[in-house]
Amino acid sequence: VGVMVGMTGLGGGSLMTPLLVLLVGVKPTLAVGTDIAYQAVTKTVGGYKHFKLKTVNFGAVLWLALGSVPGSILGVQVIHAMQKRWGDDVETFTLIALAGVLAFVGIFTLVRSVFYPNFMSSEGQDHIKLSTPLKIAAIAIGMVTGFVIGITSAGSGTVIAVALIAIFKIPPRYVVGTDVFQAAILLWAAGIAHWAGGSIDFALMGTLLIGSIPGVYIGSNFSVKVPETLLRTALGAVLVLSSAATLQKAGVEYVPNILIACGLAFAIGVTIAVSTNRIQN
Repeated sequence: VGVMVGMTGLGGGSLMTPLLVLLVGVKPTLAVGTDIAYQAVTKTVGGYKHFKLKTVNFGAVLWLALGSVPGSILGVQVIHAMQKRWGDDVETFTLIALAGVLAFVGIFTLVRSVFYPNFMSSEGQDHIKLSTPLKIAAIAIGMVTGFVIGITSAGSGTVIAVALIAIFKIPPRYVVGTDVFQAAILLWAAGIAHWAGGSIDFALMGTLLIGSIPGVYIGSNFSVKVPETLLRTALGAVLVLSSAATLQKAGVEYVPNILIACGLAFAIGVTIAVSTNRIQN
């Protein structure tokens, strides 16, 4: 996961939780809480780096955080309330919710890498002054993404990054820094809420950090050698496959998996066709 994050800047939350559940066998709610705490540490380090580089739009961070912090805490409280009422049945709900987010992020990533490969190169205005409608939009987007992260730990980077460019017109050089900085804030809020609910394995979190730190360093060195479109396409495919595997582990019938597989095959076919056309041109 560290290598993938270092190469693309994406995939931390979306990859770690399904890997913990599917490969390591960690209970879904514990995997979510541990992943959120793990991400809080890594995002804080990244956020501090971007703060020093002055690539953070603090206006956007403020209004996003006003929605994402309470949203993430609410998401955690919902999971804990469901756990008290339904016991282990909440694990199945968490798996299905995670699978849905993985499918959305995976398909979104595939579409973006195929049809909008230059999206992050669009121009914007530095530190744009947010109007009242944009502030309301930021709070709403933050609330929704925070709530989803509190429940599944996945999906924040894709949604927030697109919103920062498409809605708030923030230039690409500020997008990553702004996204990472605000993510650190909401992840600490969600992490503390998960810690209070006893759904963090700190020993596991420590081993993840030991592996991910050199992984990020290695991935960063490879990021300039591998085409970004190829990396994003591969990441999108992995996320969709992870969604299918997560649904299967949750005991969902095979119909959703078949639909996801068909969508994946279509996306790969489109990717090959578009790539071939670009090479020929």
